[in-house]
Formats: sequence, C-alpha cells, structure tokens
Amino acid sequence: MSRLDLLIAELCPDGVEYKTLAEIAKEIYRGSGIKRDQVTETGTPCVRYGEIYTTYNIWFESCMSHTDAKNIAGKKYFEYGDVLFAITGESVDEIAKSSVYIGHEKCLAGGDIVVMKHNENPKYLAYALTTIDAQIQKSKGKVKSKVVHSNVPAIKAIMVPIPPLPVQQEIVRILDAFTTLEAELEAELEARKEQYEYYRNSLLSFELTDRVLSVRWVSLGEVCGTITTGRLNANAMVVDGKYPFFTCDATPFYIDEYAFDTDAILISGNGSQVGHINYYNGKFNAYQRTYVIFNFRGVETAYLYFYLKAYLRVYITAHSKKGSVPYITMPMLQCFQVPIPPIEEQTRIVAILDRFDTLTNDITQGLPAEIAARRKQYEYYRDKLLTFKEKTG
Repeated sequence: MSRLDLLIAELCPDGVEYKTLAEIAKEIYRGSGIKRDQVTETGTPCVRYGEIYTTYNIWFESCMSHTDAKNIAGKKYFEYGDVLFAITGESVDEIAKSSVYIGHEKCLAGGDIVVMKHNENPKYLAYALTTIDAQIQKSKGKVKSKVVHSNVPAIKAIMVPIPPLPVQQEIVRILDAFTTLEAELEAELEARKEQYEYYRNSLLSFELTDRVLSVRWVSLGEVCGTITTGRLNANAMVVDGKYPFFTCDATPFYIDEYAFDTDAILISGNGSQVGHINYYNGKFNAYQRTYVIFNFRGVETAYLYFYLKAYLRVYITAHSKKGSVPYITMPMLQCFQVPIPPIEEQTRIVAILDRFDTLTNDITQGLPAEIAARRKQYEYYRDKLLTFKEKTG
C-alpha cells in the first residue's frame, strides 16, 4: 500500500466528509476596488481580480502589483493561506478562478475578489478547487451579459472533500511532484526556444559574415512566381469542412471546397495576427485578405518559410503608418528583400531549423507534446486523488 492509502485507512477508514466552503471558512469577504491608475511599482502589495486570470497560478508567493494603501477606501487585506476567487470574468468555464496566497506579507485585495480564510492545508485547497467537479460548481447559476459574474453565496456553496490534515499534506506532496516536473519541462522549452532563436538569427543573418559573398538579395516578387490572395470572406468557413481555410487567424478553419492545390506559404494580411506565416502543401482555400505565394524560383519553400517567420513582422511594423494597426499590402510584400544563398546552404539551414522547430513547436513530438502529456497525467491523478468515498452518518 502507498503512504496515502495507509493514511486514509488509518485516519478516515469510513470515508471523507464533503463540506461547503461556508462550513470550512473562518471568514469570507469581498475585496475593495483598486483602480488601474492606483497601481504603483512600490508600496503595499495588492492583487486586482484580472491578475488572478492572467498572472497567478493556483498559488503564488508574491504580488506583482503594489499600491499606496492610504488612497484605498475600505481596505480589505489577505494573508498567508487565504484563497482568492475572481468573481468577474469573460468565460463561464473560468469564472471564480482561485489562487492561494502562500507568501508572508500582508496584501490588499481588489474589487471583484472574494477572500476566504480557513484552517485547512492551503495548497490542498488550491488543488481541490481546480478539479473538474469544483469548476462545474463554480460555473453554475452565473448571469452573463458582456461579462460573467459570481458572488459570495455562490462561492460559499462550493463543496469539496476535507480529509484529515495528514492526508491533505500527502496529496499535496504527490501533486507538487507533478507540477514541479511540468515546470521543469516548461523551463527547458523556454531555454530551447531562446536557443532556437539564436541559431535561427545566426543562420539567416548574412551581413558581416564571409557567407555574404555567395548570397543574392532579391525581392520576394522575384522568387515567387505567384503572389495572390484568397477570394472568400470569413462566412465561407463550415463545421467539419474537408479542406483547410486560411484566414487572418494563426490557425486555419475548414471549408468544403478548395481553390489551390500546391506547395504554398500563406501570410495573414491584417488583423491581430498580421504577418503570421503558415506553410501548406496540398488542397486548401484562403480568405480574401490572406496572401498566398507559390511557384517558387531558386529558393526552397522551407528556407523561405523560416526567413519570413523570422523577419516579416519586423518589416511590416517598420513600414506601417505611425499610429495605425499594422498591415501589409501587395506592393510591400513584393518588395520585401530576401537573401538567397546557394541551394545546398539553404538545405543545410532548413535541416538545422527543422530540428529546433519540431522540438519547440510540434504538438505531436518534442517538448510541447511532452508537456501536454504530463499535464493530462497530472489532471487525471489530481481528480483521482481528490475523489473519496463520502462519509455518511
């Protein structure tokens, strides 16, 4: 038997009590509003509700924001072990996201945050409040307009298993090992991405090197026999379509008809993903503001793909009108300068960058796939460890 099994057999052989947060809370209260312009670099540590979604994991040790406490009316503080819930959000699936504070400073809670004080293991509650069952409970009974809301009564009604503290501690030890492994993999991925960018920039920068003598600089229009755009608008996409439909988003949608059947590079012409590069070989279709380039001359498609990914967005930003949303026009695209080394050098560069690209970006291989597998494993064991026989009577 595992140590956890032994502890459960000894301390809760008849099952575990499931309790509402109202039953285990010493105190539950809402924070007080901290405006964006009241956030400072120094002063009293504070958390605004949006940061729970964007900045903090399921627990945190220090606050990213600070404020001058004397300017905050009706100050509400939180301390070590307290659970913070964000009760306003944009998604029913994420509403009431919680984060536990395990630091040691006294901090201010902003508006639309609910603070819960308790006597349980803080990290145990952090894990228990992220299970699928807990999130289902958080998502019930919300009123949605432009945003989604929860409230103190809804938070109080959430029910979680509360085993004896030694059992909580052992569960935390097990799940901490999973999160540590995932953090190590993510750190390794970040290091590999930096390494990839270094090698990519070194391999694709021909200025000030002896390789420059064998390189021709030409416009994109010279090496691409065809630069065109798609013909369809965004309404053309369908559910379960047969062919990729490239729009101004980073990932393609699908459609039931194709307009191209070739080896092509696709470039988002405007929108938030302007300059995003996709490569595709086969049947596909494209949005009317997505550029499609093909019929390449004297250049490997993969080499051109890597060069455009590295430098096109910088070019777009430099050539867009000041103050405007970045965009790219056909003349801008045709004039973009590309260094063309001999084919054997292009092949060598592609072979090196392909390996890094797979390691850092491929979701079926490399580190992203490993991280996804570990996260799935962690979620499985988290929910399994936090499901107990319920004590009755």
